[in-house]
Amino acid sequence: MADEQPQVKLYWLNQSRAQNIVWLLEELGIKYDVQVFHRNKQTMLAPKELQEVHPLGKSPVVEVTPPNGGDPIRLAESGFIVQYLTDHFPAGARLVPTRWKPGRENTVGGETDEWMRYTYLLHYVEGSFLPVLSMSLILSVLKSNKVPFFIRPITSMVADQIIGMVVTPNAKRHLGMLEKFLETGPGGRYICGESLTAVDILLSYALIAAEDRFDGMGKFDRGSAKETYPKLFDYINRLKEEPGYKRSTDKIREIDGDFKATL
Repeated sequence: MADEQPQVKLYWLNQSRAQNIVWLLEELGIKYDVQVFHRNKQTMLAPKELQEVHPLGKSPVVEVTPPNGGDPIRLAESGFIVQYLTDHFPAGARLVPTRWKPGRENTVGGETDEWMRYTYLLHYVEGSFLPVLSMSLILSVLKSNKVPFFIRPITSMVADQIIGMVVTPNAKRHLGMLEKFLETGPGGRYICGESLTAVDILLSYALIAAEDRFDGMGKFDRGSAKETYPKLFDYINRLKEEPGYKRSTDKIREIDGDFKATL
């Protein structure tokens, strides 16, 4: 039948960027199922069962079964998932900026600024931004009570040195660049322009979950990350107020009983 839709299933892990895909699916307006996985409370690692879904045992993973009964397609890596879903579902068109300037179709340099930003950021989020946050998270463990108290002074000193040499300068560059994107973007409301795009969704979980952690990444020029990058923090607040984001958190609360954006 013409109105048949693919079956979509999300393999969702708590405290992970899988939440971005819940929001994306809500924006696409399609029916989908969610299979929930929980991190080990001691190690915070993903359960081994996820390795049965994908060899790397990571989340998110999305399974799309064609309506004609073909073999299921399993998608991993957030950027690829976003690209595939926005390409294959009608509502995805409004989440991707127009590619070509009028009269410049299929020419070098004919792309719109919004599309160029979008495509760059689609790869940037997971490839460049998330590694900085992940390093900060790992180093914070070395300063926590998870480390035996008698060696904690040593691990804390080492962590502080690495944070000062690596994390702080990188965090400032990344947050400064995102601030500049918001200052110079057409319209300035979202990261690529006036309208919500799938890249805003892809950025959302990392920014919201790390919002209260940025100050722990070093000293900022105006005393805090929020004061130093005001447009970025206003943007984070706008993302949290997006109807689709709220629907996504409500969906997980309904399925799993609770939701909290944390790294």
